[in-house]
Amino acid sequence: MRVLIVDDSSVMRKIVTRGLRQAGFKIDDILEAGDGQQGLATQGKDKCDLILSDWNMPNMDGLTFVKELRKTGDKTPIVMVTTEGGEAKVAEAIKSGANGHIKKPFTPDTLRATLGQFFK
Repeated sequence: MRVLIVDDSSVMRKIVTRGLRQAGFKIDDILEAGDGQQGLATQGKDKCDLILSDWNMPNMDGLTFVKELRKTGDKTPIVMVTTEGGEAKVAEAIKSGANGHIKKPFTPDTLRATLGQFFK
């Protein structure tokens, strides 16, 4: 399993990585991107099996990233990892092609519960 973490904060990328490992998921490789544009380039070059994306980022935000990736026909599961927890925002992300969301702050148990379906 290859996972792509798209977040403008290197600290948050490390927190997500640590959380995934603590949750016990079998992950072969974790790739990182600092914004949606880098995420598109990385996914285009190194196909991942799951993408975790922040919502608020410079250059290209997470929602735009989801929309742009879906335009390419990529069906990789995308889960938004964000402080944006409002129902309207979540509904917009799902409508745009996201497969779910995790609200910050999160625990390994939260990651396991939300992401388990993608690791089967």
